[in-house]
Amino acid sequence: MEGGGGRACQSRALHRPSPSFRLRSLSLNTVRLRRVFDLFDHNGDGEITVDELALALDRLGLGADRDELASTVAAYIPPERAGLAFDDFEALHRSLGETLCGAAAPGDEGAAAAVEEEEQDMREAFRVFDEDGDGFISAAELQVVLAKLGLPEAWNIARVHEMICSVDQDRDGRVDFREFKHMMRGISIRSA
Repeated sequence: MEGGGGRACQSRALHRPSPSFRLRSLSLNTVRLRRVFDLFDHNGDGEITVDELALALDRLGLGADRDELASTVAAYIPPERAGLAFDDFEALHRSLGETLCGAAAPGDEGAAAAVEEEEQDMREAFRVFDEDGDGFISAAELQVVLAKLGLPEAWNIARVHEMICSVDQDRDGRVDFREFKHMMRGISIRSA
């Protein structure tokens, strides 16, 4: 991989699968959750079926037993629908968060704990993209994740490089954690 300024994006074998990124944060805001919903809603019909959920989890390296998945989400799918609408998905997310992390008591989360949790969540998200664990997201790594998610941008390396360059403040051709965090906070602020 090249250093300064140019396209530092040589193809190389990625030796380990992406670490799992669990959506467990109670502070994950609705805008971010909506983006996840839209990515999982493969056909864009406004509902996530069990098959779409299983496909998305498989693409992210978080394979789940389809029968277990179906039984977990069944209680959140109204009888008249084939899948989870956004409100159902949000309720499922909230329930899973409470199951995995415990219910949050009102006023229980201090500012320092919230900042620490946000930092940990961002590091987990960063690791999803940093497939080789070198502390940087290259265009090749971004392209792999976009392809796993079935996004059309994955097939255009020039577009992937543009995405990297739009975040790459030090112009080294890759995104480090500080740049990633800055980008994610910008998305949260603009979307709020």
